[in-house]
Amino acid sequence: MEEKINKASKTGREWRQISISERAVLMQKVSKNLQDNFERYAALITKEMGKPITQAEAEVKKCALVCDYYATNAPTFLADKHMVSEASESFVRYDPLGVILGVMPWNFPFWQVFRFAVPTLMAGNTVLVKHASNVSGCAALIEDIFIQSGFPDGAYQNLPIQSSAVEAVIAHPAVKAISLTGSEDAGKAVSSTAAKHLKKSVLELGGSNAFIICADADLTTAVPLAVTARMQNAGQSCIAGKRFIVHHSLLDAFTQKFADQVAQMKFGDPQDRATEIGPIAREDLAEEVERQVNDSIAQGAKVVLGAQRKGAYYSPTVLSNITPTMPVFAQEVFGPVAPIIGFTDFEEAIALSNAAEFGLGVSVITKDVAALLPHISAFQEGCVFINEIVKSDPKLPFGGIKK
Repeated sequence: MEEKINKASKTGREWRQISISERAVLMQKVSKNLQDNFERYAALITKEMGKPITQAEAEVKKCALVCDYYATNAPTFLADKHMVSEASESFVRYDPLGVILGVMPWNFPFWQVFRFAVPTLMAGNTVLVKHASNVSGCAALIEDIFIQSGFPDGAYQNLPIQSSAVEAVIAHPAVKAISLTGSEDAGKAVSSTAAKHLKKSVLELGGSNAFIICADADLTTAVPLAVTARMQNAGQSCIAGKRFIVHHSLLDAFTQKFADQVAQMKFGDPQDRATEIGPIAREDLAEEVERQVNDSIAQGAKVVLGAQRKGAYYSPTVLSNITPTMPVFAQEVFGPVAPIIGFTDFEEAIALSNAAEFGLGVSVITKDVAALLPHISAFQEGCVFINEIVKSDPKLPFGGIKK
């Protein structure tokens, strides 16, 4: 670990002198590598954490997109900004910080790393990544991709270490900042350690996004969006729609149509190209989803569909008769579970949406977009999507508030 950190620091002194246009050429080679080998890389994602193979392929292709985006736009983003002041000349210049540590999760084992590493490298920093232990093959492969694409030795390095060793990496004088995507507990641990050493940190933690169906919504388009929002990656996404808040006039119809469509999805072997919902990444995680559902059923939730576990497989589940205090509504559920609750007026829908401790994103489905726009600021969220699922895009800011 010490050798890798020192190598990152030494390489950084050379890498920061490389022009942005030269960095962009290397990043475009990474993009081509990803595009040329997406099937092989996706197969490893599926083998390690169970993502359906077609979704794994889409994830790798999205990583190529983020490479191209920053290769194209970094020169503009990092250009000096001239300012007017009392001085004869004033400008803001963006210099690299140095060695940056990324602590990354397993649910999108390529995308989460690339969306952190690509802009970090393009800005002239060097990167160390402590990836989740259950995707160690992906972690090693990503390092190989950067090396194969011509990045200097030490520019990007994988740290195959236990979580208990992260504190020592953060404390190392050569490490200047930390970016973490993960759980609330992981965020508390990393941010407190970073603060103790007066180092910058960026955290992207949990989410329990609401998906609101207004009275005027067209269920023909709303239901497929809702199913995608909840069931993609077996529901293992911070930005998944996790709480479905439906106007009472549409509650029964939406619940039935949603359950019918979920029931028609192919559930099973993630290596089968027809599979749409695969297993949870680990059996202990499936057990946690089972606990949250069972506790909610004990409090009065009704099972419309699913609620069965076999090993790491948790069947796609739809629940009705939900109250805000139930675990499936009050907590983040990292699995294919859709709790559905009704509302009477839009103020109540906003209140239910804001009841979560997480403020990452919200989707609102309505035909009257103009009437909704004045209410956007009432949502305690980092992003609001209208007639669309919440998703990250290199071209847009992304982040949340609260926990």
